[in-house]
Amino acid sequence: MNHEEHAVIERFERGWLVFGVGMIVVFVVLIAYTMANFGGSIPVGTERVDATKVRTEGQFANPRLEQVGEEYVAYVQAFAFGYAPGEMRVKRGRKVTFYVTSPDVQHGFMIERTNINVQVIPGEVARVSHTFKEAGEYTIICNEYCGLGHAGMISKIVVEE
Repeated sequence: MNHEEHAVIERFERGWLVFGVGMIVVFVVLIAYTMANFGGSIPVGTERVDATKVRTEGQFANPRLEQVGEEYVAYVQAFAFGYAPGEMRVKRGRKVTFYVTSPDVQHGFMIERTNINVQVIPGEVARVSHTFKEAGEYTIICNEYCGLGHAGMISKIVVEE
């Protein structure tokens, strides 16, 4: 290999080296930005419950939607293969806080047309809130495969004027 060919290879290698180091810098900056602006905390369940007693004891023994002042609180059970309560009705513009758990296997709790998408783990209570700004029907689906009836695991929220 002559000197000219060697110089071309060096330029090529140098280009890839600069690209690689540049990508590392970009990733480190993004991680630092995320840690600084979002607290660097990993979201965890707000509480734990005994998955074997979810259906019989505590807040989830009676899955429901209740109005507390101007807001709503929903205690939701995700089970094979459905959700309780089945259908929930809320007023437009009101904040709804969902507490979701499962007595059996892992499920998903995703409300279409919103940013709510949580993994529901037996024994863990997932807590998410959303303010529904538009009236209409919002479908709740399980997006975590949980068995043969998974495709039929659907519920809805009706947002009224």
